[in-house]
Amino acid sequence: MPAPTHIVLSSEEKKQLEKNIKSRKTPVRLLERSKIVLLAATGLPNYRISEALNIEVNKVGRWRNRFAGKGLQGIEKDLPRGRNHGGKDSLKQAKLRSKIIKVTTQDKPKDATHWTTRSLAKVVGTNHTFVNRVWREAGLKPHLSKQFKVSNDPAFEEKLHDVVGLYLSPPENAVVFCVDEKSSIQALDRTQPGLPMKPGRCGTMTHDYKRHGTSTLFAALNTLTGEVIGECKKRHTHKEFLSFLRTVEKQTEKELELHIIVDNYATHKHEKVKAWIKRNKRVHLHFIPTSSSWLNLVERFFGLLTQKQLRRGVYTSVKELEKAIMRYVEAHNENKKPFVWTKSAEEILTKVGRARQALLYQQSI
Repeated sequence: MPAPTHIVLSSEEKKQLEKNIKSRKTPVRLLERSKIVLLAATGLPNYRISEALNIEVNKVGRWRNRFAGKGLQGIEKDLPRGRNHGGKDSLKQAKLRSKIIKVTTQDKPKDATHWTTRSLAKVVGTNHTFVNRVWREAGLKPHLSKQFKVSNDPAFEEKLHDVVGLYLSPPENAVVFCVDEKSSIQALDRTQPGLPMKPGRCGTMTHDYKRHGTSTLFAALNTLTGEVIGECKKRHTHKEFLSFLRTVEKQTEKELELHIIVDNYATHKHEKVKAWIKRNKRVHLHFIPTSSSWLNLVERFFGLLTQKQLRRGVYTSVKELEKAIMRYVEAHNENKKPFVWTKSAEEILTKVGRARQALLYQQSI
């Protein structure tokens, strides 16, 4: 990758760029370009500037190079006529942009859950292409949403430190497993054969399907090696969980202790499971906080299994489904790599704290 263009600012150029950023009358595009150049002058690479300003890295490189070649004139040249720094049109456009951002983030349409470019354009009195441009520049995507849930577990911090400690500083003479069940995996057969991919057309498959039963995958992920121990079972009660624990324990060297990370599913806390743990002194269960499945690394393996094997799979029986699952586990183990945990408990607590404060603020307004 070539080194980014070196930017050196004169005192006059730096003063003008800072003025552009501070002024409320600066066109949005010039404001963005001024920020790019100022950050580039600090020596930051293009991808860092892209992350900081939430824009495409190619855009950063383009205006970095334009300034290096033509100075301030290079980043001001293609601004629309009549929209200079103090022109009436510039002020009018700036007010309209602010209104679009405010309505997008603070209001909802009467007949929908989110705005479209056309519905918002009708409300604010402009065209949908202008709304789309403002959204792109502001990084707004009303059509997208993400799911989340903040754990209310009273022992959240204690459990978090326990599990993250096992990831970042595992005990000596021990192996750490992340264990969970992927339940109700359906053996789905399509009602018609799919068409293969060819140049100019993606592969196709029918939207409807036939159900041929379900299976449950019990999996234990070795956090050090990335190896997975897996078994498919018809049910997922405490009996199957206890049977799987015995399998994991038998396949682990006798001189090693087992630290097993699990969620709060009732079968994991069954009295018979507790009794078996009590008899097997080298096995220790560690429970993640409630509503924190992201803390169990085996969920990452389940995600890859769904993406690579199950989502497009066609299975005419449960037996065929289970064979495909175990083939995937075997292939994974042949080229195993660990999932590396990087966040400390303190970093996670800080982020969770921000989320809780945001929720409290949202509830108060």
